Amino acid sequence: MASRKESGSVSSTAMASTGGTLDSPVKQIQIEGLVVLKIIKHYQEEGQGSEVVQGVLLGLVVDDRLEITNCFPFPQHTEDDADFDEDPIKTAQGSLSLKAYRLTPKLMEICKEKDFTPEGLKKASIGFENMFEEVPIVIKNSHLINVLMWDLEDKSTVADKHELLNLSSSNHLEKSLQLLMDRVDDMSQDIVKYNTYSRNLSKQQQQKHQYLQRRQQENAQRQSRGEPPLLEEDISKMFKPPQPPPRMDTLLIAGQINNYCQNVKELTSQNLGKLFMVEALQGHN
Repeated sequence: MASRKESGSVSSTAMASTGGTLDSPVKQIQIEGLVVLKIIKHYQEEGQGSEVVQGVLLGLVVDDRLEITNCFPFPQHTEDDADFDEDPIKTAQGSLSLKAYRLTPKLMEICKEKDFTPEGLKKASIGFENMFEEVPIVIKNSHLINVLMWDLEDKSTVADKHELLNLSSSNHLEKSLQLLMDRVDDMSQDIVKYNTYSRNLSKQQQQKHQYLQRRQQENAQRQSRGEPPLLEEDISKMFKPPQPPPRMDTLLIAGQINNYCQNVKELTSQNLGKLFMVEALQGHN
């Protein structure tokens, strides 16, 4: 789905533990209400028609809590530990969708060792299910803001009697399906790359085996003629194995596909439930 992402700044040690170790990791994120409004405003002004817009978060770590106090747009992509994801479609429908993720300790160790090979990820048992973990978010407002919101809610005349049966999620569902198809196409391309790598590796293994057989036969013939055997050669230099396709990109795509499938499942189940409720109400009339 379209999203607004905010990367934690280095100065705030976002999503890191106090002291720079993993002994006391951040367990909760406290974000100011003004920061949430800035994030929504940023996407509304710059993210229309785009899948992702980015910015930088500012804050500090207090005990086991990360306090986000400000944010501003940042045009460059940064690789940091924390990502905030805001769903503008759900937000536009009146349901604020704001989530925070961080890398799991297993993936952090992989990043430290910089071993992103398929063997390294397999050894660490890294899959798309355990690459990220969600951190709970608490939105904090001042007492004056809370009083103002209570006053506005009390004066609000918007009727929400029919919100229970509202089916206005077609835009969200359509966007999720479109992004799901895009990610499936990306996964298909990665599968083609892996199949090509497997064929090349198998072909090279056959060539290597044939070469060793010819060399063994030639040495046997030279030995029968009383000649010295051929000099030893470095087989690894003659037959360099092809580079495997990057595994990390495939895992990220698989995780995105899983998220989009969960979103579609959630939307369709809610709408089907509402349709059954409407059908039951019409049957009683």
